[in-house]
Amino acid sequence: MAAEKVEKTTENWMKEAQKGYIRMGVLILLNKKPAHGYEIMKEINNRTSGFWQPTPGGVYPILRDLEKSGYVRGTWQTQRNRRVKVYKITKSGELIIRRAIEKQTEIFNNIGSLFREFTSEVLHVETVENQFMHMPSFFSPFLEDDPDSKANLEHLEHEKQRIGEYIKSMQEKLRQMDKRIREIKTQASSDLPKTPS
Repeated sequence: MAAEKVEKTTENWMKEAQKGYIRMGVLILLNKKPAHGYEIMKEINNRTSGFWQPTPGGVYPILRDLEKSGYVRGTWQTQRNRRVKVYKITKSGELIIRRAIEKQTEIFNNIGSLFREFTSEVLHVETVENQFMHMPSFFSPFLEDDPDSKANLEHLEHEKQRIGEYIKSMQEKLRQMDKRIREIKTQASSDLPKTPS
């Protein structure tokens, strides 16, 4: 399969997954307080430290779908001389988001187990399971009360350090593999019969 097709397929999968996570993020944020679309986009961007930068074309269809499904209710209000639609979560929305978080936690645990198995069996990286392979909860930033808090900064610094250690471990593993590949190639070439001149 061409590398370009692999990259495009992976990108499409990530976009689809992100839509589901943004839907959950929207409900979690609205569970905290009512908000209009722009506030939601800004909050998602802030809480994910800019990793997700939702657009109106991504958020407003989700809000319309959630409203149509009865999980949020929108009312028109005037704020700063502008009419905006402010959304509030409904009881049904509260039930859905609680159940979705339970199911998502289950999924993260199962996928985390598969990732650890893959890295151990296929990549032969034993340290990953205990020290480095950590399946993050994509909705955890939405559950925090203050995205600009000192705790959030400490969390980001800890994650950065953990990822740095993981990268060093993988670089060392690559060096070991390169060395072993050179040894095998050298051995294979020395085992070739010499052709008479």
